[in-house]
Formats: sequence, C-alpha cells, structure tokens
Amino acid sequence: MPILSRRGRLAIAAVVDIALHAVSGPVAAKALAARQNLPPRHLEPLLQALVRSGILKGLRGPRGGYDLARERRSITCGEIVRATVEMADDEFDTISPLVSAVVVPAVEAAERTYFAQLDRITISELCAAASENLADSPNLQYETA
Repeated sequence: MPILSRRGRLAIAAVVDIALHAVSGPVAAKALAARQNLPPRHLEPLLQALVRSGILKGLRGPRGGYDLARERRSITCGEIVRATVEMADDEFDTISPLVSAVVVPAVEAAERTYFAQLDRITISELCAAASENLADSPNLQYETA
C-alpha cells in the first residue's frame, strides 16, 4: 500500500511536468492533463493549491498556463505534498487518551521522518531523472533547462 496519496503523487508529477515543459512558455492545464491522462477539471484544484502555496505561478489569458514560481532546485517533494494535503484532520470531536498520548506522537514522529526524506528530493533531481529515463520515449520528449 503506497504511503503517498494519489493526489500527492499527481502533484509531484504535475510540477515536474511543468518544470520540463515550461521552458518556452507557460504550460496549459489542458496539455498537462492530457499528458497525465486526466480531465483538466480534475487537475485545476490541485494546480490552484500549488499556486496558493507559491510553488507554481498561474498566468491567465489565451497564452496562459502554469510555470514554476521558483527555481527547480528550491522546490522539494515534501513542500509539494504539504501544499496539497487536505486539512480534514479533526473528524472526531473527542479523542481518547490512548490516541492523544500514544498514537498521535508516534505517528507524528513517523510523519516528520517521512517528510524529511521528501524534503531531500528536489524538482531539479526529478527533472534530471526524467530526462535520463524518458529520453527514448517518443511520446515524452521533454525540454531541459
């Protein structure tokens, strides 16, 4: 069972895709969605969350789309995942002493370790891996910066 949600994996893939394709201008959500085999309406809320967090910048208009808000090497996978996590954490009004005293601290420690590892992976590294591993794929010709 994957630890990283589908939404988190998709967000990372979207940022890498934009980093690879925005060399000559912003990436249209429609083009990005087509490469990810998704309907554009499914991707838009995710892209907007990444804009609000300062990872992407959105450009309106007929030649608009999305571009990185910062350099590739300064954007980490951990930051991307944090930006897309839904804040539906408080489902229960009360929490048992066992959960609050034992389970929550243990899980929070694991989450810190998990995010520390994600924070070590930059978009620059993933772009290099994509260029190397997908160079021979005719459907995935990426520009490098």
